[in-house]
Amino acid sequence: MKWTDQAWEKIQPIYDSILQMPFIQELQDGTLALDKFQFYMQQDSKYLEHYGRALAALGAKAKDNQMALDFFEFGKNALIVESALHASYFEEFGLQPHAEIPMEPVCHHYVHYLKSTVAYDPIEVAVAAILPCFWIYQEVGNYILQKETANNPYQKWINTYSSEEFAEGVRKAQYYADLMAENTTEALREQMFEAFVKASQLEFQFWDAAYTNRIW
Repeated sequence: MKWTDQAWEKIQPIYDSILQMPFIQELQDGTLALDKFQFYMQQDSKYLEHYGRALAALGAKAKDNQMALDFFEFGKNALIVESALHASYFEEFGLQPHAEIPMEPVCHHYVHYLKSTVAYDPIEVAVAAILPCFWIYQEVGNYILQKETANNPYQKWINTYSSEEFAEGVRKAQYYADLMAENTTEALREQMFEAFVKASQLEFQFWDAAYTNRIW
């Protein structure tokens, strides 16, 4: 069994809980309150700013040139492509300018967890830590798309994370995680699992914070 298959088994209960969250259920049927979506998008714009830098830093640590190029591309997409989506949402949903947005507790915890993992832990562990943001978003996007609601005001978000372009990035990140797990020690594989689970828990907390308006 591949490392990614084992990793997903470990977070299956977390993922199941994510699908049952009011935030996801209401996002799916288009009834999510605007203020909750605004909170989410504002925090996600702050998150992506730092996530993109973490991905680029991870690429700089890669020994393989193709891996470095792929993670630089991931970082660019986080900073440019997905940020462009948020820019359109900021105008469409009347959100305040990016510079005026404070980073609230869960977002702060998540980005600093990823950045410290990339900076101080082995690259294998860093790759595992960044993977849930790719993978869980794809799975959630696909799940919502299967039960598509007509005239959903959040359809643009759903389309982004259920797209084939996004899926290709997920497959590349999974490939590198499996490759590294296959060529490292059992102890490091366990650290990879721990990082994958922790980041998955933070994915749950990120959406929950938007729904419950968790601020400092």
